[in-house]
Amino acid sequence: MQTILELDNELVSLLQQFNQPVKESAREFMVLEMYRRGHISSGKAAELLTMSRWTFIEYASRLGIPFFAMTSEEWEAEREQSNLL
Repeated sequence: MQTILELDNELVSLLQQFNQPVKESAREFMVLEMYRRGHISSGKAAELLTMSRWTFIEYASRLGIPFFAMTSEEWEAEREQSNLL
């Protein structure tokens, strides 16, 4: 399936600054945002961007998107569980 997305000239101009085709830049931003929001896994994001999962995780981390996004309460619960082992 293919969908045509209309972008205004200003947004196209901004996307062109990334030195890759606008279509690729827009795709990358959409995939990264879906991953950041937890809508897709790192494996799916890597697949959509045609890179290995590990390469994607490193790339997303360099962009400030953490691989582990846990609250302090979740970290504390994990720590407590690991102490029981």
